[in-house]
Amino acid sequence: MTRHRSTRPPARITMQDVAEAAQVSQTTVSFVLSGRPDTSIAEPTRQRVLEAAQALGYRPNAMARALRQGTSTLVGLISDEVATTPFAGLIVRGAQDAAWQHRRILALVSTSHRDDLEQEAIDSLLQHQVDTFLIATMFHRRITIPPALRGQAVVLVNCISDDALVRSVVPDEQAGGRLATTHLLEHGHTRIGIVDTLHPGPAATLRLQGHLEAMADAGLAQAPDRIVHRPGDQEAGEQAARQLLDRPDRPTALFCLNDRAAMGAQAAARSLGLRMPEDLSLIGYDNQEVIAAHLHPALTTMQLPHHELGYQGASALLGATTLPPGCTRLACPLVRRASVSPPARTP
Repeated sequence: MTRHRSTRPPARITMQDVAEAAQVSQTTVSFVLSGRPDTSIAEPTRQRVLEAAQALGYRPNAMARALRQGTSTLVGLISDEVATTPFAGLIVRGAQDAAWQHRRILALVSTSHRDDLEQEAIDSLLQHQVDTFLIATMFHRRITIPPALRGQAVVLVNCISDDALVRSVVPDEQAGGRLATTHLLEHGHTRIGIVDTLHPGPAATLRLQGHLEAMADAGLAQAPDRIVHRPGDQEAGEQAARQLLDRPDRPTALFCLNDRAAMGAQAAARSLGLRMPEDLSLIGYDNQEVIAAHLHPALTTMQLPHHELGYQGASALLGATTLPPGCTRLACPLVRRASVSPPARTP
């Protein structure tokens, strides 16, 4: 005869079970496990309760405790699609690392840009007494704080608000654009083509602005016909790069405002018989590891500081570091690989 194991979960160990095992009252167990300093419980009794709780595997009801105390060990992270993207998921890891240092748990909700889902998620977190929130976005953009979170402790990550008092932490896109261009200038490039990504939001605009500032600082004017605007995917990057490279006075270097466009630009250069980096240097932006590190040659690019964004945002939310009201910008480091070298001939 075949015996079937029960699929019913084991009964939850209660405070009453601990009390019976320790031969004390449930009130005594409650006082010991909550660590109340205003009670006079003998040390042997306290130890007996703790040993019984450990032996039985007692776990306190965190939700009930939160409701009693009016606070929670959870930190809410509301995101549009950060949780589903491999490289921006570092924001989540950074926030989780900071939360765990304070013995807090990250409660993550990815809304897929659905307002109804966002509202339900916020309502649920508030019902669980969550009172600290990170709002993170996949792309650097401007957002409106959900009305239900007004008056709560909120820090924005990779996004900004019209409200000058709301704390946010974002990449310093403009300084990154300057640094990328300076790197090319230091290698002797003066004819630099730009593959703009036409992405809505401040990122591409600020990266291009930083490029123009670096050119002006070097006493150079960026020719408007060397800036090509296309959507930021691989195919559009290839089309834009071909437009820039298939001309007699082609650029000796391209600055692509994201790595996917740079991947397309590399394909265009190869189809035109250009060697890289001997005939053409290439620099991207984002440092998407699945792209940048595996191109041939490997792509020099700018690192978006996703982990640091999440870590700094959560640390400020939990009071470990200070963020002033408004926008705090974090540096985008240069990641040097093999796609940049001096031009083969003087421009």
